[in-house]
Amino acid sequence: MTLGDVERAAILAALFTYSAGGRLRMPTFLDEIFSPEQIARDDDSCANWGRDWTRDRAPAPSAVVFPKTAEEVQALVRRAAETATALVPSGGRTGLSGGAVAANGEVVVSFDKMNRIVDFDATDRIARCQPGVVTGALQSFAEDRGLMYPVDFASSGSSHIGGNIATNAGGIKVIRYGLTRDWVTGLQVVTGAGELLKCNQGLTKNATGYDLRHLFVGSEGTLGFIVEAEMRLAKAAQPHRVMVLGVPQFPDLLKVLAAFQQEITLSAFEFFSQIALDKVRAHRDLAEPLSTPTNFYALLEFDDSEEDAAMAAFARVMEEGWVTDGVLSQSDAQAASLWQLREGISESIAIYTPYKNDLAVKVSALPEFLTKVTDCVQAAYPDYEVCWYGHIGDGNLHLNILKPAALSIEEFYANCGTISPQIFALVEAAGGSISAEHGVGTLKADYLQFSRSPEQIAVMRGLKSLFDPHGIMNPGKLLV
Repeated sequence: MTLGDVERAAILAALFTYSAGGRLRMPTFLDEIFSPEQIARDDDSCANWGRDWTRDRAPAPSAVVFPKTAEEVQALVRRAAETATALVPSGGRTGLSGGAVAANGEVVVSFDKMNRIVDFDATDRIARCQPGVVTGALQSFAEDRGLMYPVDFASSGSSHIGGNIATNAGGIKVIRYGLTRDWVTGLQVVTGAGELLKCNQGLTKNATGYDLRHLFVGSEGTLGFIVEAEMRLAKAAQPHRVMVLGVPQFPDLLKVLAAFQQEITLSAFEFFSQIALDKVRAHRDLAEPLSTPTNFYALLEFDDSEEDAAMAAFARVMEEGWVTDGVLSQSDAQAASLWQLREGISESIAIYTPYKNDLAVKVSALPEFLTKVTDCVQAAYPDYEVCWYGHIGDGNLHLNILKPAALSIEEFYANCGTISPQIFALVEAAGGSISAEHGVGTLKADYLQFSRSPEQIAVMRGLKSLFDPHGIMNPGKLLV
């Protein structure tokens, strides 16, 4: 049976309300599930919770809801499935791929009110968290108990654990501690069918078939919404030292990495270019770390107890000519100051409206890959600045193309968009990933084939259909 205009209008009227101007505002069934203070209808709220750090699409959700319990999330998803209402999860909104953008009248599901650490098992060192727990809050919780949550990045003060899991966030200490995935011991997830799945429940050993929790890690909310997570904590780290080295030639960064790894256990091995250093110093009024500028810089972090071995490695890299100068922190304050040189870069270049790409290849492939990408950008647009930095110890490069002041944002993004396929083709040729740690979202959904084969994409679509049969969970993200 085909619905006529009258029947269709009747159904819409039953499901939605309209603003005074006749604009679609929100599904009316939300009032059956949530109290008034758990629903936001105003334009400012919709704009705030309907976006992440990307600005390529204007947010336009029909409403924002703030569930407090897993049961409310379940009720919402079930009614959304019945009414074909699309849902977009919202955490700390620090993503850089458009994964939390609601631009097509979706209902935003904010986990701001599900922000408690509900239990802690000291024997197993497991904290049971709601998805809205801020990453930094979990880190502080661990520190108060003589432990640590080691996944760390510049946005840890505002990002949420649920979002970290949904994007498998990495950060600055992957070289030693791994990704978010490595610290998730259990998940509770509401699927697109409204089912509550309890996955693994904190076990270290569990050989009973498919480990479903890992399907949801990195799934960007397209299969289900995380409503609880069991996060493993670690023994507290030793005091750290931080070293910044000047490295004229990019390939020598890998030699420096190998030399230090032979002597010590690194917690971080980051790099940034001279352009990146210039921007962050100007933005934060920071001093030059070294007496002589150079092309690239490495930032190393290691345990205080390994200082002697680190200095032996430093002597070697200086003797080999790979490094021209270096500085070693002598206090926690100096270590924090040196970290600003790396962690402040993203903020400092925001004023240049950067066109960002978060790329990964094998560490051994980095020098050739970086050269080819730089040549690709400069061949097309020689007046564009290319700002490099990233987690070189795990093969993750952050490419930032900076907008010339005289160029409009629209023209700049259009120009950069024309070379994205060329850059991603270089990623594919190197066997890399077009998204190392920020997810695919909307920005890279059209380019997934550069990192995943047709067979893999077909399997991913099958999983999407299985867990989200009505297609309501963060539609248009990851898979298009």
